[in-house]
Amino acid sequence: MGQRAQAAGGCLTVALGVGAGLVVWFARAQGRVRRFEQGPDWSVFYAELPLLTLAGTATGLAAWALLRGFTTRLKARRSAPPTP
Repeated sequence: MGQRAQAAGGCLTVALGVGAGLVVWFARAQGRVRRFEQGPDWSVFYAELPLLTLAGTATGLAAWALLRGFTTRLKARRSAPPTP
């Protein structure tokens, strides 16, 4: 796998992680932004949205790093000469 493919895979993985964080945030914040006879809950926007977006980014980066390390180990095993 070339450098460009690795970079594209990392960017795609991070983008999927951010998307997953936004989906989780949207599912959790569905009814909490505006409740009946109460004011809006602004912590949903200024606390939870950035935290879940960062958590999704970190999860994507961790998954990419694990997969990259796993594939480099497999390549090292394949290219190593057999032991006598």
